[in-house]
Amino acid sequence: MIQNPIPWPNGARCACAITFDVDADSLIHIARPKDSWNRLYPITMGRYGPTVGVPRILETYRRLGLKQSFFIPGWTMERYPEAVEAILTGGHEIGHHGYLHEDPTEISPEAQRSAFEKALAIHRRMTGLTPRGYRAPVYNATQATIDLLIEHGFSYDSSLMADDIPYRMRSGGKHLYEVPPHWGSDDWPPFAHYAEIGYMMPVQPPEQGLAASFAEFEAQYEAGGFWMGIWHPFLTGRLARWAVVERWLEQVLATRKVWFAPLEEIVAHVERLVAAGEYQVRTEELPYFTQPVAG
Repeated sequence: MIQNPIPWPNGARCACAITFDVDADSLIHIARPKDSWNRLYPITMGRYGPTVGVPRILETYRRLGLKQSFFIPGWTMERYPEAVEAILTGGHEIGHHGYLHEDPTEISPEAQRSAFEKALAIHRRMTGLTPRGYRAPVYNATQATIDLLIEHGFSYDSSLMADDIPYRMRSGGKHLYEVPPHWGSDDWPPFAHYAEIGYMMPVQPPEQGLAASFAEFEAQYEAGGFWMGIWHPFLTGRLARWAVVERWLEQVLATRKVWFAPLEEIVAHVERLVAAGEYQVRTEELPYFTQPVAG
């Protein structure tokens, strides 16, 4: 059960979003900066995402009438402008995902600000918009990350995991919504096989690898909650895996009362309910800690 379910539009039982992190080959360049330029296999594995996976995904969305969310590092946006344009033309949301997929917990707050604002400028130049949402690379948001999002007027983060449904964080007297991901609906554990960045997962068959995400959907649907896939075009966008997703989407849309929407629309819906006094959102107080707990 969910203690504080959100009423969704048009009688939908569950709000749903497939969110793609379009990292492309940023992953190898941040992991192996000295020689990444000459590691052709991981470069091409990453390139598959924006050049082959994204067009395939967008065609399915066009056919089914879906608008969804993509999180893209700023470096990747500049490297693959055709993918950015195609996503925007399809009416989809593009969220902030760092500059070169840098891990906020591995760099100083000053370096994080520099990368964050560099990527933000790229978003504004290439899309004409300021992104509404952010996802930290590897989900590793810090308090400095939350402070940056609030300072720059973001509506939501999608990195932290304190609830099953969207909730609100209060930090420094200001609010930011959290749209919580979870590894249970992430395609990295079943599909990532990437020795160069320290991941060597046993690759699962498409149906088995996606089964965890679909099981999470069933539980959320039963509870009247929120389901979100956190996937990558170079993993789930591959031919056999995406065929499984297509069949699942067709079945869900035909047989379930669901609302598929970009995360920015889901957050705006919750904001409207709260402003109208129709929903009391659960709020987490930040910072959680201001100094080390152990030692």
